[in-house]
Amino acid sequence: MSLEVRDVTVDYGSVRALQNVSLSLADGQIHGLIGMNGSGKSTLFNTIAGLIRPTTGTVNSATRHKPGSVAYVPQSEKVDWTFPISVRDVVLTGRYGHMGLLKRPRTTDRDAVADALERTDLTELADRQIGQLSGGQKKRTFVARGLAQDADTILLDEPFAGVDTVSQATISELLRSLADDGRCVLISTHDLASVPQLCDTVTMLQRRVIAHGVPEEVMTTENLMATFSHPGTPADTTGMEEDTGGSEGTEDAD
Repeated sequence: MSLEVRDVTVDYGSVRALQNVSLSLADGQIHGLIGMNGSGKSTLFNTIAGLIRPTTGTVNSATRHKPGSVAYVPQSEKVDWTFPISVRDVVLTGRYGHMGLLKRPRTTDRDAVADALERTDLTELADRQIGQLSGGQKKRTFVARGLAQDADTILLDEPFAGVDTVSQATISELLRSLADDGRCVLISTHDLASVPQLCDTVTMLQRRVIAHGVPEEVMTTENLMATFSHPGTPADTTGMEEDTGGSEGTEDAD
């Protein structure tokens, strides 16, 4: 197993964001994470990335102590797209953990950036300011940063939000190639219909794990209702009727 989350509980003051969450995520697979707003998805991502220390529990992986072993691709709204930085320089930030104290890029760092740009089809856009990119290009820029970082685990928070169907297909192919390289890929998504086609396993989260396993087996009507039972707008289950017995709803933006 690449990543082990064991009995993780996270409290924000008196608010419990996660309750005894345990997961085993294998290398070489794409893992989906679904749940409504406030279900703890972002908290779990931040905990795995080491940005939040759990109240109790642990996160372990074979490469946990390797510099830059976990890469985090955030939601688009969490990025300041007006910041005067180029695509190339964003990708270069993925190399900071490999640089010396002065953070001066070496030949190996520049080569890693060039390879990451080429693999994500961003070479021709390398000098463009990030705010001038399309939605899909923005997502690929941060995936490229994770590649340059040489991360073994890549976390993507809503990678398909704000992108067209062509870009979604391109990103899906890229994620599959990352998994085929032996990386552990974890994505959160509200597009439930795409999960069985893209993800090898899925975790259904409502501050605790409702279900975890192969999408076709665990994305049942009962589990979907438990996952999206908290007051609020349910996720879009359109296209899942065959597997879930026809549960319907409207998409809840995260």
